[in-house]
Amino acid sequence: MPDTALLIIDVQVGVVEGELRAARLDSVLENLNLAIAKARQRGYPVIFVQHEEEELQRGSEAWQLHPGLARAEGDVSIYKRYGDSFCETDLARLLTDKEISTIWMGGCATDFCLDSTLRNAVSRGYQVTVIRDAHTTFSAFALGAEQVIDHFNAAWSATKATPKPLHVISAQEL
Repeated sequence: MPDTALLIIDVQVGVVEGELRAARLDSVLENLNLAIAKARQRGYPVIFVQHEEEELQRGSEAWQLHPGLARAEGDVSIYKRYGDSFCETDLARLLTDKEISTIWMGGCATDFCLDSTLRNAVSRGYQVTVIRDAHTTFSAFALGAEQVIDHFNAAWSATKATPKPLHVISAQEL
């Protein structure tokens, strides 16, 4: 039984193609699809996380997963209301039931939902691999989106004080 799952967070029409278009979106979708193909080839579950809130009502066009994602029957969906994909969702139970100990991770937004989910996963003892070229965000505060993505990739790569090593690699390297 595989011990790894691919977690794709908030790559929804209204998130990545909303008022602003997410940075590097075309290449992120391409790299997420490469990760999906590699996960399926190895028999790993593919888990899509979808955020819900007033502007992202379940079932609405904005709430839908981006049509550029290679979805398949058997993929799992998790619905969340907070940045952290573990907070008040079935994600932890699902991973436990499937005996998952390693998570490959990508999606949106690098500096919020991805980072908070990553930190919670690491503290829960999961081996986490961030797919460096398969996550995206928007310009925030004084930084451009490209700077935010590059900063988080560098910070995560330098993170050593974790129960299990945190890896940051390209989709090609998976």
